[in-house]
Amino acid sequence: MSDREKTSVLQGFKAFLMRGNVVDLAVAVVIGAAFTSVVNSVVKGIINPLVGAFGTKNLDSYSSCLKGPCEGAGDTATGVRILWGSVLGSTLQFVITAGVVYFLMVLPMAKYLARVEARRKAKEGAREVVEITELEVLKEIRDTLVAQRGSGQGER
Repeated sequence: MSDREKTSVLQGFKAFLMRGNVVDLAVAVVIGAAFTSVVNSVVKGIINPLVGAFGTKNLDSYSSCLKGPCEGAGDTATGVRILWGSVLGSTLQFVITAGVVYFLMVLPMAKYLARVEARRKAKEGAREVVEITELEVLKEIRDTLVAQRGSGQGER
C-alpha cells in the first residue's frame, strides 16, 4: 500500500469518526451500558417481588416441560424444558428500558426540537412580514415619485 493510499484511508477513517452519527451512537452505547444496571435493579428490586407475591421471586424458575419427565435443575436436569420465565423477565427489562428511554430522553428531546423549530419559523415569518412591508413602502415611494413627475411634466 502506497503512502497516498494510506493517507486517503486514514483521512476517510477520520471523516467517518467525525460524523455526528458515530459520536451520537458512541454516547448512546455508553449511556445504555450504564443504564442497564439501573434497569436490572428495578426488575430485581420491584418487578420480581411483585411477581413473587403470586409465585416465586425468581422469574427464571418458571418453566414448562415439553418432553419427558422434567426433574432436577441445571446440568442434572432431565427432559426438555421451555424456560418461559427467563424470556418474560428479559421482555420486562426491555419494556422498562424502552419506556424510560422514550419518556425521559426521546420525548423531551422531540418537544425541545419542536419548540426550536417553531421559534425558527416564527422568526422567518417575522422577517417575511418586515420584507413585505419594506417592499410595499418602496413601491409607494416609487408610485409617489412617478405621480409627482407626471404632474410636474404636465405643468411645463
